[in-house]
Amino acid sequence: MENYKVFVDTHCHLDDPQFAEDLNEVIERAKAIGVTRIINFGGDFQTSINAVNLTKYEGLFAGVGIHPEEIDDAINRFDYTTELAELAQKNKVVAIGEIGLDYHWEKDTKRRELQQKVFIEQLDIARQFNLPICVHDREAHGDTLKILKAEAKNLRGVLHCFSGSLEMAKEIWKLGWLIGVDGPLTFKNSAKLPDIVKATPADMLLIETDAPYLAPTPHRGKRNEPSYVVEVAKKIAEVRGINLEEVARITTQNAENLYNIVQGGR
Repeated sequence: MENYKVFVDTHCHLDDPQFAEDLNEVIERAKAIGVTRIINFGGDFQTSINAVNLTKYEGLFAGVGIHPEEIDDAINRFDYTTELAELAQKNKVVAIGEIGLDYHWEKDTKRRELQQKVFIEQLDIARQFNLPICVHDREAHGDTLKILKAEAKNLRGVLHCFSGSLEMAKEIWKLGWLIGVDGPLTFKNSAKLPDIVKATPADMLLIETDAPYLAPTPHRGKRNEPSYVVEVAKKIAEVRGINLEEVARITTQNAENLYNIVQGGR
């Protein structure tokens, strides 16, 4: 596969039960269309371990972390930071994530404060091992930005499946952080996202699927998979007025730079 046709799916969950019957085929379909590297992210200890185990496949890498909706998996352990630090040192672990804040379902102030505490503690693990961070931010834009400005100095990362405003994106870019763009960009009700993607500096843009979730048009409503990341890239090309090869080039370079992943290894 020539370099200008290479893509990286920088965020998915191939350990999901929806892939139990045809994981090998899913990975082969991705490779066939030019998706040469895939990063699987955990959301609790078990899925983080699963992500590490999936790195046995060529071109697959892992992120480990505690999702904000899974904070009980952290606070109910004797010393979760030590356990997570051990996972962070495994071969082909390239990030801490996905971590962050999610206020969509959580309305209790104390529970939100616990999310913030676990988020900050995981930022410290990323700093300890010099790893980038993948941040989940759902309806928590103000607190997410506040924590990144105060607690993530000298760290780099991405706001996964970015859903904030252009004003927030500009603040993120000032910090040297990237935004991840997923299937919602292709939806008819994508609202402000196309304008944000158009304004994004070329070196601050990543493509993702979040598979098996958020399948892009024309696969909306179906199980998502890494090969569909090309549909996101096509929409970025349309929005930015450039060709698909250029989107592939810049997003692959950005993925390699952020996650320190190289073709065929780390």
